[in-house]
Amino acid sequence: MTESANYLRRAAVFAGVLACSGVATLAQGQETVRLAVGDPIGSAVGMSAEHFAEQVAEATDGQVEVEVFADGVLFGGDQNAAVNMVQNGSLDAVILSTSVYASFEPCMNAISLPYLFSDYDQFVDYLEGEPGQQLLASMDRLNTEGLALMIRTFRHVTNSVRPIESPEDLEGLTLRVPNNKLWVEFFGPLGADPTPMDFTEVYTALQLGTIDGQENPVEVPLANKFYEVQDYLSLTGHIADGYILAFNQDLWEEFDDETQSALRQAAQDTARFKLEHDLGEEERMVAELEDRGMEVNELTPEAREAFQERALELYPRFESLVGEQCMADTLDYLGRN
Repeated sequence: MTESANYLRRAAVFAGVLACSGVATLAQGQETVRLAVGDPIGSAVGMSAEHFAEQVAEATDGQVEVEVFADGVLFGGDQNAAVNMVQNGSLDAVILSTSVYASFEPCMNAISLPYLFSDYDQFVDYLEGEPGQQLLASMDRLNTEGLALMIRTFRHVTNSVRPIESPEDLEGLTLRVPNNKLWVEFFGPLGADPTPMDFTEVYTALQLGTIDGQENPVEVPLANKFYEVQDYLSLTGHIADGYILAFNQDLWEEFDDETQSALRQAAQDTARFKLEHDLGEEERMVAELEDRGMEVNELTPEAREAFQERALELYPRFESLVGEQCMADTLDYLGRN
């Protein structure tokens, strides 16, 4: 059903993994870092945050404690606000989607060009290669230190009206999308009514029928119990995005070199953990959503080709949302030009 199992052999997620060893120490006493995520603690990103906290405690011999805050409680569910809070230092660290950072650094949208990647192998190669490393480096413009890019599985559509078996089936559906214009410019021309909405509002909006559906990696409707208010899961795999684990730059610079190395290594270890978890669990999560009452459908090869063709027709619209050079570089890297 998915390609996940083919890629579990990959032992390393990203280039430049640091081979640090020994115990890191802080220049001045113990430090507590508040790490915020938008999803529940039992979600893949919540578990990844806890994994990072464990790795940091071990690598620093307890000198750095990472305290995880889930469900967006530290930023009121507004992920754009979370970016600003890390930038100004009112939040220490976050794990946020590249689709969120794209509002501040448009090149992040390159990852999310619809049907850009043919499979997970190509996606991981992109993240661990030069494009992904350049995206991490661009975080310094936000007074933010990007420590690791982490994979998310491809996004799929859920809704309460009908299965999505062709682009035409999106006609008239009100779909919650991230607060990112690229999603609007993709789903709108396909006939849907894309509706940006804070993630914390989505369950209630689905329950009340304010929106018909949403789109996310399959772990999101499972972790957030959308199966209680959604009938159909269609494995469209239309868009990819990633997570970035990032620290406030001023806080980061307070750590000595050894501690920075330990934190960066822990972040890279967490990226590997998330890759193996997500790809290993994707098929099981689809099956669990089906067991919980959702009707699951895969696209036929013909339907997938139809979606891909419609997406390619829209690529000129996306250039201004990604940046001409970033888009060209991405397509060149993937041999798509």
